[in-house]
Amino acid sequence: MNIQVLSLFPGMFEGVFQQSIMKKAQDKGAVTLGVTDFREFADNKRQVDDYPYGGGAGMVLKPEPVFRAAEAVTENRKPRIILMCPQGERFTQQKAEELAQEEELVFICGHYEGYDERIREHLVTDEISIGDFVLTGGELAAMTVIDSVVRLLPGVLGNAESPVSDSFSTGFLEHPHYTRPAEFRGLTVPEVLTGGNHAKIDAWREEQALKRTLERRPDLLEQATLTDTQKKLLEKLKSNLK
Repeated sequence: MNIQVLSLFPGMFEGVFQQSIMKKAQDKGAVTLGVTDFREFADNKRQVDDYPYGGGAGMVLKPEPVFRAAEAVTENRKPRIILMCPQGERFTQQKAEELAQEEELVFICGHYEGYDERIREHLVTDEISIGDFVLTGGELAAMTVIDSVVRLLPGVLGNAESPVSDSFSTGFLEHPHYTRPAEFRGLTVPEVLTGGNHAKIDAWREEQALKRTLERRPDLLEQATLTDTQKKLLEKLKSNLK
């Protein structure tokens, strides 16, 4: 995958792109990451913003530098161009999985009061928000989305099964995890996990995932497609909570 970022502060990405999974993904050839300062595509004195027509507080990003920068990094290709914006679609694991199927993505990180509307209407293909709050700029949000997407690319994680069972990938929160030692300060690992019966382990994990989702994010269960077994488990868990 080729991922390009348009930002006024490209230095913010240097540490993130050169550490941990992001660096490993590049070393493995799974992804190419690039950052372009779209101020370089501005006209007079590198000005990228201006006062809003009609008045009002703040400054608005001009269309020219953003369009030109996007055209420069895509070179007439037509990838998905993603605007990081609090007005956008709420980012989810399902969206990450969808974006991970693409060969190329471009992220636009804004600042100031907002974007010239022509950027939204005639340049971008997606608008994404990571939550109902406002950041100083789109850089941190873009880093979050890119990390979430890159870790899903084939060969990036050491265990190919890891992303399959992640919270939200199944529609539920993930089950609890334990590791050695089996006893720590009198706290023990559930016996089912050390018994070696994988059928019982799978059943325990499924029940625990449902239980955790019911307790912490019951809203997810309203959207989930449940099997008959899961429906029975859920009714049992609900009765235990009463």
